[in-house]
Amino acid sequence: MAQSLAGLASARVRRILRFFPESSQAEREELRATARKLLDTHGEKVLTGLRPAERVMWYLASEGRAEDLVEVVRGQRRDPGGFLVTGARRPRLVLPGLRGLALPERITALERRDLPVTAQLTSVEWRGGDLVWGGYAFVANLPRPSGRIGRFAVLKHGKTGRLIKLRLRRTRNEQATVASGQALHCYDQTGFEVVVSARRLRELAGRGGGQWFLHIGIPGPGGIHTSRVRQRDAGTAGHNQVRHLADGSRLVVGFTKDAVSITVQQPPAEVESCTVVDGELLLVARARSGAEVPAAVNITQGDTGLDSPLTPLSGPSGSADAFRRYRAVFSLDRLTANDPSGIRTRPFTVTLKEAGGQDREALLAEGFTTGRHGLAPGRELAVHRDERGRLMLATRPVRPIVDTMTVTAAGELVIEGTYPGEEAAGKKVILRHGVRLEEKEVPVELADGRFTVRVEPEAAPQVDGPALPLCPGRWYLFFRDADAWDKSGDIPVTLRPEQVGELPLHFSGPQRAGWQQGAGGQPRAFTVDRREFDRIFIEPERLLGPDEHGAYRQRILREEYFQEQRKLPLRDAVLYLSLGGKQFSDSPRFVYEELVRRGVEVEHIWTQDAGLPEMPAQARVAAWGSRAWYEALARSRYVVVNTVIGDWFVTRPGQRAVQTWHGTPLKKIGADLLGSPKSSPAYIASLPHSYRQFDFVVSPNAYTTEIMSRAYCIEGGMFESGYPRNDVFYAPDRAERAARVRERLGLPEGKKVVLYAPTWREDQRHASKLYKLDLQIDLAAAQAELGGDHVLLFRKHPKVHGSVPGAGRGFVWDVTRYPDIADLYLVADVLITDYSSALFDFAHSDKPMLFFTYDLEHYRDTLRGLYFDFTTRAPGPLLKTSEQLVKALRDIDAVETEYKEKYARFKKDFCEPGDGLATARVVDRMLADGPHATAPADG
Repeated sequence: MAQSLAGLASARVRRILRFFPESSQAEREELRATARKLLDTHGEKVLTGLRPAERVMWYLASEGRAEDLVEVVRGQRRDPGGFLVTGARRPRLVLPGLRGLALPERITALERRDLPVTAQLTSVEWRGGDLVWGGYAFVANLPRPSGRIGRFAVLKHGKTGRLIKLRLRRTRNEQATVASGQALHCYDQTGFEVVVSARRLRELAGRGGGQWFLHIGIPGPGGIHTSRVRQRDAGTAGHNQVRHLADGSRLVVGFTKDAVSITVQQPPAEVESCTVVDGELLLVARARSGAEVPAAVNITQGDTGLDSPLTPLSGPSGSADAFRRYRAVFSLDRLTANDPSGIRTRPFTVTLKEAGGQDREALLAEGFTTGRHGLAPGRELAVHRDERGRLMLATRPVRPIVDTMTVTAAGELVIEGTYPGEEAAGKKVILRHGVRLEEKEVPVELADGRFTVRVEPEAAPQVDGPALPLCPGRWYLFFRDADAWDKSGDIPVTLRPEQVGELPLHFSGPQRAGWQQGAGGQPRAFTVDRREFDRIFIEPERLLGPDEHGAYRQRILREEYFQEQRKLPLRDAVLYLSLGGKQFSDSPRFVYEELVRRGVEVEHIWTQDAGLPEMPAQARVAAWGSRAWYEALARSRYVVVNTVIGDWFVTRPGQRAVQTWHGTPLKKIGADLLGSPKSSPAYIASLPHSYRQFDFVVSPNAYTTEIMSRAYCIEGGMFESGYPRNDVFYAPDRAERAARVRERLGLPEGKKVVLYAPTWREDQRHASKLYKLDLQIDLAAAQAELGGDHVLLFRKHPKVHGSVPGAGRGFVWDVTRYPDIADLYLVADVLITDYSSALFDFAHSDKPMLFFTYDLEHYRDTLRGLYFDFTTRAPGPLLKTSEQLVKALRDIDAVETEYKEKYARFKKDFCEPGDGLATARVVDRMLADGPHATAPADG
């Protein structure tokens, strides 16, 4: 295939196109000349490989139509890849809001590849003997099929291509619109339900072995668009299911190469049982009368294989049915020789060998029972099965196996199962998030070889810190040695294979006080489901309701519902937003507490996002992006935030919006990053409007006022009041507050408290695009040296995800989910940080700081850049290694003495004003000249 124009252009030119509205005249001319030259050299075939909207942009660039290109680029930023389609027989692209844009037909003409089909399975169920597939299917940018022909479904044979038409019923499926990821079209009506009747399934079996794939057809411009339906990664739409028929056929309803299929199998022999008896593995196979009987069974592990002939089984073991039975016997000692220790799983491949030497899969008979047999301490032989009904053997660490799941009337999930007592002794149970890697230790009861785990999804305990609700995402269960340092030895909790069909399990938690989510304020729903056949997970539902979730519905809420609410009278309410709704913390928290202390008669509404932070009982809670939140944002008389809201937000007459912000800049920000590889000219261009939203922007000091005014293009004045959050260092009750924090965390008396609060690294990302925990401290060595008289509180940055090794063992405390770092400052005797703004806040305390700047040159010169020479102005030593850090902690008194003068200069430069009255000043200004105005505070 010919290379596309975008592939031929340089990275610089592609960047000019990406940020064309913000580009200079010289850059625009460079783009035009490059695009024109490439088209003249290679011809317009270089446009064909581009997506439709991208094709338009490159064409406009080559023609020098700058004004049109600006509008197209801005439109694509709002909804990447989104467009309208016109023309029934010869489909053409129309860009929303730009119907008058003059473009040649060769640019707007749409081919099949420009209109890809998404066909997604979401559920598989059995209704009696009928198979029912549920899902959604749509053509990109075509929310509705056109013409008189409706959608249809067929089964297509993988080899012959033969088609069997199926009954398809259209349904509503909001998941389609959410999954589309775009904001232009609503695909709710693209759901489907396809029924394959029991009679049809018997017909498929009667046709003999083979594989049939499910296809969906959708009428649209230019004809019928078809696609195979693809699977999900979990649940009933992500796993194969085996169905045995009366004639001995078996149907595997599931997936091949991500496509939904029905595989018809007619095995001549099946494995009926596999057990361990007197040191031998006894495998019993059965064959129907007249069927060819395999000659032997082969078990292979790596390059080593064991064979055993299948010999007829006679006597009392036989059954009076249509089957003949045979057995194969293997020495357990030979089979498990050289079995590794530890947590490694060692799988075996089992096949049935025919007389001619051909291998067949060891398929399981209906009613086969799995089991396990103990080997050396900590190891077992698992007689298992996979989702396609094949025999699986493996030696592995002894696993906890779930066999019972119930839900109490109070919404508590009770999970029970078997785990031999000698293996379970001394272990704890960890609930770990599959993406965030956040961990919670949940209670477990062990007795008589069984375990019982109780999970309160709305109040799950943390390893360190308060019990909090489970945030959205998948939570997996593990057993871990109580004294384990990290997760490397975790044993996963799995489901008994015979019970996988009992999932999904749906249940509801209790109603949460003060919670008003968009889904009508009902208790949150939870699901227990599975991945990788038998790995169970608990998944809370998303916080937003069906009419709120996804880019499309968020656009409708912003453009329609929010605007309608703005026409209604203002209410005496304050809406708070701290770090995107992920915390009840920071300066918005202190403003809230000051308003409560003064008794100002307003309703308090706190924004809460997926992190589900702890919230004050006296406030109402609204999920970010819910209808309740948009209503509060439109009608609250006061809005207090420490991050930006969105460029669509504009305050209304009579409404006060306060931006408290959340840091003193050491690393470069905003427009000061312009020209660096990671800068976004579009973001920088949006800054003036973003800060016009606010009546005033709070600054902690003169240094920040100068930088923020320039870097964030703040046109109005800044209020140099000091950060309300730093009043905590001057509060008269700070000692009592610190004592309450120590008690809440359970910190041991008499030990020095070290708080470690690093920032994130932009170049350290997970595949999920979340930032990795860049852990460079040797925590085990630190515990060995300091554990007797120190504790280390580890506070990850909100953008960083990863479990903290050693947490929960007495030295390392993971306090990431503690509501507010300000409380942790009070109990800390020493702060370790790097380039985080925490250093400017903690300087108010006069307590020593250490700077673990192991990557200073890279961070300063390549990654982000710093505003001043940190090597000369830092109020503490810059340390490169974990050994240096531990030594400095042991000699902290000497460090404090050495840096006393630098610390004083630093505090003078960055901690004024620092009198404990910042919150009062901010609240006075927020309320000034309004219905809740009070006499200004002194100072």
